[in-house]
Amino acid sequence: MTALHDETTEGKVYTVNGQDWDELVKQISESSDRHLVVNMGPQHPSTHGVLRLVLTLDGETVVEARPVIGYLHTGIEKNMEYRTWTQGVTFVTRMDYLSPIFNETAYCLAVEKLLGITDRIPERAQVLRVLMMELNRISSHMVAIATFGMELGATSVMIYGFREREMVLDLFEYITGLRMNMAYVRPGGVSMDLPAGAVDKIGEFLKIMPKRVKDMRKVLDENPVYVRRTRDIAYLDLTGCMALGVTGPMLRAAGLPWDLRKSQPYCGYETYDFEVPTETGCDVYSRYLVRMAEVEESLKIIQQALDRLTGPELKGKPVMIEDKKIGWPSKLALGPDGMGNSPDHIAHIMGTSMEALIHHFKLVTEGFRVPAGQAYAAVESPRGELGAHVVSDGGTRPYRVHFRDPSFTNLQALPATVEGGMVADVISAIASIDPVMGGVDR
Repeated sequence: MTALHDETTEGKVYTVNGQDWDELVKQISESSDRHLVVNMGPQHPSTHGVLRLVLTLDGETVVEARPVIGYLHTGIEKNMEYRTWTQGVTFVTRMDYLSPIFNETAYCLAVEKLLGITDRIPERAQVLRVLMMELNRISSHMVAIATFGMELGATSVMIYGFREREMVLDLFEYITGLRMNMAYVRPGGVSMDLPAGAVDKIGEFLKIMPKRVKDMRKVLDENPVYVRRTRDIAYLDLTGCMALGVTGPMLRAAGLPWDLRKSQPYCGYETYDFEVPTETGCDVYSRYLVRMAEVEESLKIIQQALDRLTGPELKGKPVMIEDKKIGWPSKLALGPDGMGNSPDHIAHIMGTSMEALIHHFKLVTEGFRVPAGQAYAAVESPRGELGAHVVSDGGTRPYRVHFRDPSFTNLQALPATVEGGMVADVISAIASIDPVMGGVDR
């Protein structure tokens, strides 16, 4: 096959079928055009999902980069207008599919603001939210670093990263019944308490993980190939980050210790002892270092949360608000059909109280009403500030829900990081942003 070209209003368009690179290079070299426009994606394995880039090249230098999104649009935000407030959790958890717990928590915090019950959420539920979010932060960063290594040729790192992520997903499955998209965080608390044996399994994870993180750092931290492919690549300083609304590891890699867990605490984060890692390199390598340091800090937070859950103050305490008009039953039992209501709850609504049965039916089918108004709540997700803007008209369903997803905002920085650099470094730049397209195309 040979590379064919057609004349269009935008210039020559080359069609490449493979095994015809020599012919293609010959035709391009004979062309008087100075620039070459290359389409990268949306199916490219190195674009972290269905992201398309239109790159204008001068030789191997990127002159212009245009991100094109919209290939994974799910309509999640619109669909939520036709579901109850609690059912909304099952939608938002599927947006940024690498950090479902964060999607759920941001949404529930906003709903709880509208309900005016923020101060009535049981402390044990808040600690469980923190525990699950930090486990989720580790699993998300492991995917970021695993895919990052794979894209630069370090396949061992990819295997390590996904191996560590599997440990977290196993914990999620044991605690919630699902590995991803758990709908675990609910308005008023969480869906269920830790099952028997979960504390021991998390404790075992805390023993194994620090050594695994050190092993990954041994492979990458001073690897000369890795360092040359990442240091001084995709530079974006603090001024650029602030101008573009960049948050998360990218911002902290530019030297600013902005972390909502510290600056605008939620779920009791102000009571935990941890540091906010920063670097000053403003490049791909610094963003990698920040993420690895955040994994180590998350392990500290998980240990503190575990100590609280097993302590006498919170042991056996409720994990859902006591208000029965809002809180779904949280004492779930494992039956032959999977997770279901506890036998005590079933006996109560089916055998002793007609009023309880009616109330349970209305709560599940119709849902609770939320006072009219609007609220915004934000959490520090693995990629930055993840906020939920929720509007209620006083009904049992949201009037409008809109998320401020960090992947969407941070992608604005892509042209600033790759233009003027080499086309081979585009992959590193995208990987250091760590976008998840499920959060971009909502």
